[in-house]
Amino acid sequence: MTISETSSRCLTECITIAHNFEVIKYSLLEGMGIGKSVTSSTFSVGCYDWNILIYPDGSNEEDKAAYMSALLCFCRGATAGVKVKFTLSLLEKDGTASVMGGETRTFPPEGQTWGWAKFIDKSKLKELLSRNDDCFTIKCVLTVIKDTRTEDASTYVVPLPQSDLHTHFANMLKDGEGMDVTFSVGGQLFSAHRCVLAARSSVFRELFGQLKETSLKRIEIDDMETAIFEALLHFIYTDSLPSNWDLYQNVELQHMLVAADRYALDRLKAMCEGKLCQGIDVQTVATTLALAEQHHAMQLKAACLTYLSSQKVLRAVKETDGFKHLTASCPWIMMDI
Repeated sequence: MTISETSSRCLTECITIAHNFEVIKYSLLEGMGIGKSVTSSTFSVGCYDWNILIYPDGSNEEDKAAYMSALLCFCRGATAGVKVKFTLSLLEKDGTASVMGGETRTFPPEGQTWGWAKFIDKSKLKELLSRNDDCFTIKCVLTVIKDTRTEDASTYVVPLPQSDLHTHFANMLKDGEGMDVTFSVGGQLFSAHRCVLAARSSVFRELFGQLKETSLKRIEIDDMETAIFEALLHFIYTDSLPSNWDLYQNVELQHMLVAADRYALDRLKAMCEGKLCQGIDVQTVATTLALAEQHHAMQLKAACLTYLSSQKVLRAVKETDGFKHLTASCPWIMMDI
């Protein structure tokens, strides 16, 4: 006898994001007092707003300023409690997590915090700061657990695999099959597929249309570093930069932005622009501003001018070689400072 069967499934909806809160020159925050904090910008998960609180001298009097505290604050978005899973990690410059804490918690209505009063011992933190130029990043990975529902599962649901188009294109670049154009950059040869480059960049498309077939055997590029061109090709094939992208320094990012602008790769240019906005300091702001002006990076220009709006900062910047370069290459920009 055949027994008929029915099925149902329970589904719980959730939304996850990560927020990075970078703290620069942390030692200047020490001594601000127990119970006093600095706050990240507000970030949203679904319809809920959150921020990260750091207490350089700790949040509790009984700890006698021996620890740095780190907490997550539920700012607004609900009149009732909201259930979340979250982690707070302290990241070094190379991305290594030195401290991590995780919780599943139902937050009461807005304004409440939860986290770790003894997030990291001051002596351990001092050692970490000494090898990270007095900087670190607090990374919060936050999952808001929303509605749970039960539904009929009698119909078949075919799971879709993740798109792997970028992997196939990366393999095309790596394997070398069918490549029909070669570039010489700093004495190193790079081969590629004309159709891919032309599809991704109008500049390459125009270049290939102008050159004769014999010229495509080797195209000389004299004014670009090999590492930058290699990363440029990787982006063209995969729409992403190599895995060590986060370790790129300011000068490399500037060169990458120039290359992106040269080959009309707007997404890559925006990625470089955003990363450079995060790394502005006294030593780099002048050269970065000159770059932004020359390559029409308006958001980056605005970030540099905002940084220079402090007279104290401007006085320090005027002593750098970069400022001399700025006044020589873009004298008209002085009207904006």
